[in-house]
Amino acid sequence: MNTPQERPFVDVRNLRITFTGGKKPVEAVNGVDLKVKRGEVVALIGESGSGKSVTLRSLLRLHPAARTRIEGEMRVGDQDVLQLSTRELADYRGKVASMIFQEPLLALDPVYSVGAQIVESIRRHEKVSAAEAQQRALQLFERVRIPSPERRLQAYPHEMSGGMRQRAMIALALANRPQLLLADEPTTALDATVQIQILLLLRELQRELGLSVIFVTHDIGAAVEVADRIAVMYAGRIVEEGPAATLLRAPRHPYTLALLKSRADGALAKGTRLETISGSPPDLTALPQGCAFAARCKMAQPACEASRPDVTWLEAGHSVRCLRVADTLVPSPV
Repeated sequence: MNTPQERPFVDVRNLRITFTGGKKPVEAVNGVDLKVKRGEVVALIGESGSGKSVTLRSLLRLHPAARTRIEGEMRVGDQDVLQLSTRELADYRGKVASMIFQEPLLALDPVYSVGAQIVESIRRHEKVSAAEAQQRALQLFERVRIPSPERRLQAYPHEMSGGMRQRAMIALALANRPQLLLADEPTTALDATVQIQILLLLRELQRELGLSVIFVTHDIGAAVEVADRIAVMYAGRIVEEGPAATLLRAPRHPYTLALLKSRADGALAKGTRLETISGSPPDLTALPQGCAFAARCKMAQPACEASRPDVTWLEAGHSVRCLRVADTLVPSPV
């Protein structure tokens, strides 16, 4: 039995999330198990619609309760996330777990200065004066390397560049010293140079503060840069999970391999044609009986369409859901 010291800081078991507001229920997440240790960075990767952001947002209970059915277990530290009351949830958000949203221009309030929003967040969770909170906000801006921090605290979101807004979003997420940082594709809307700067900043802050981080991205290259472990999601399930170096060197699920082959920096550098994944992800209102990737998989056999594969453990920390796992010993394309 695990001792309390050995328990993962984030422990998600058999998570199922169904949106019920439309004509048919949408099974957005279908039996996800995810564990994150203290001080560990785990990346969730996959195409749009694979369930990455839905899983991430569920850890803050951000989905509308009236139109969402959540089943399973979610624990963060000693908190049972699904059992938190409205008041407990308000204390949990920001103090225990905090999020960096994909588009800070939408996440930040346009009618208040960025500094005022950080000050409000600090005072919501701690009994400090406005002056103390203002000083903390200034220190946060300095920590995330925003130039002229005193002046930028007075700026409104629209007065900042995309990279500066994302740094301000990181400062806001760290304002109350959370233990878990949730990053929802934080570099998608940024140019390549700024993306690298933000990724390096996140990794530096994570190590400095000892944060547990769940990082959502569709870019496996970005995941490798920041993550200790990678979980590959497809149609609401984790189909492969393991150490970042292992998945880059020896992917064992056909979908993971296809994602690697579709990377421009991996394929074009060798003078080969950039590969694509044919077809489209399945309809989440009518998931297939078997493997959800079978219709797009070059290795699929009739058995793949008949039943969903169980988890196969290849070695410590590396698991895959694939009936053809014995036949996937192929060299990595990168």
